[in-house]
Parts: sequence; C-alpha cells; structure tokens
Amino acid sequence: MSATFGDMEQIGVRELRQHASKYLARVEAGEEIEVTNHGKLVARLVPVSEKERQYRELVASGLIIPAERPLDLAAITAMRNARRPREPGEKSLTEILMEMRDE
Repeated sequence: MSATFGDMEQIGVRELRQHASKYLARVEAGEEIEVTNHGKLVARLVPVSEKERQYRELVASGLIIPAERPLDLAAITAMRNARRPREPGEKSLTEILMEMRDE
C-alpha cells in the first residue's frame, strides 16, 4: 500500500520488500520515497547526489584515498592561531617558495 504525503510518496515496509527493484529504480531516477512501518515514518529513500557518486568512483578507482578520520576544524584553527609572529626581516613562506621556484 502506498500513499502520498505532500508531493512525496509513502510506502509501507511490506510494499518496499515486495517491489524493492521498482522503488529503487524510481529513486535512482530522482524521486524521494518515504517508508513507513505500521504507519510510522521510519526511513526516506533519496537518490545519491552526483557529487557523492563521483567521489565514490574516485575512491574505488584509487585516484583518491578517503580520510581516516573527520576533519578537526577546531584543531586547525588552534594551530593557525598558535603561529609565531615573523621576526623583523624574516621572509614569509610565500617568499621562500617563490625563491625556490626561481632556482
């Protein structure tokens, strides 16, 4: 059994189990479908974004290696704020890199 809630279709777990391929094809085509269990919303099937699909293809091909842990923005901010000020006459990293490239 299925119903429409707003513009999104709702289906029961039994309906999904019996016709999984049909619903997955619709999701792959861009639809979003909500799944209910005894009338209670339990899941939402949504298509994978093109960005996510491309990322996973790059990982699978070995072109990129995913991070082992999430990015810690607080730690990066702390490191950035902990930099020592440059001494008078000391070159910036940009200046050093530009000199190295000229060599």
